[in-house]
Amino acid sequence: MSAKPPPVERHEPAAVNGLLLLNKPAGMTSNQALQKVKRLLRAKKAGHTGSLDPAATGMLPLCFGEATKVCAYLLQADKTYRVTARLGEATDTGDADGQVTGTATLPELEHDAWERLLASFVGDILQVPPMYSALKKDGRRLYELARKGETVEREARPVSIYEIELLEARAPRLVFQVRCSKDTYIRSLVEDIAKAAGTVAHTSKLHRESVGDFQAADMVDLKDTEKAAEADLDALRARLMPADAALAAWPECRVGDGDAQRFSGGQTVPCEQAGHGLVRVYAAGGRFLGIGELKGATMVSPRRIFLPSG
Repeated sequence: MSAKPPPVERHEPAAVNGLLLLNKPAGMTSNQALQKVKRLLRAKKAGHTGSLDPAATGMLPLCFGEATKVCAYLLQADKTYRVTARLGEATDTGDADGQVTGTATLPELEHDAWERLLASFVGDILQVPPMYSALKKDGRRLYELARKGETVEREARPVSIYEIELLEARAPRLVFQVRCSKDTYIRSLVEDIAKAAGTVAHTSKLHRESVGDFQAADMVDLKDTEKAAEADLDALRARLMPADAALAAWPECRVGDGDAQRFSGGQTVPCEQAGHGLVRVYAAGGRFLGIGELKGATMVSPRRIFLPSG
């Protein structure tokens, strides 16, 4: 009679709080990456901000516990990408995972001409979302329709391109860095750039370098995260960034200790700053209380309350 296998060790998930900036590898969906790291941290609650296509790599902010409350605000953040385009070849998905749908002659443009062409896209532009996207039409995802060979009309949407820097122009390869607003589809931008150059193209590589004020140096690789979780889980959890790091560019206000308790209980309280708009709110000792809204006078109303860690 064969011996029974050893019992599988099970761990109860914990109330892990904080942010991890994952350098998402290619070949994984954003949700697959999130679930992987959630298991490594043994966290109860998790969410991510700003999906990346499976083929894309780069910064994917993962939020755990109380930090999931900042997900919606990170979705609004500007982003920076390093883009590699394959000129002369279009695909149905707009990236290297798709089937080739057309070819065209490569443009004979010098470096300066490419710089001028890219510069013409800087500013507020209208962009038609790609069929292979998660947007909905009559309750159905566009990519679901696209996989069935259907094409539907999509309304052009305004997006902002703040900067484009040409890094390489050596046909059929075009490489540039772009800083843009939320909801910008890089695959559509590449196709529009190619059209302006008199050809077609698809995005062969896409790497997100920054989200909001988070920079590439703050990212961690999945393999390193796996090793860290195996070596010392508590140390890995301690390395998570605090939730308010996602709001570092916001103004802040501080409230007295007694008012801190009332703010956390949902009440409007006095603060040291006047003005309008959303602010980070801290107790006098520096503890992050949550997101508040100033309404002219030196009073702040709670919008999202954060529970203390531990």
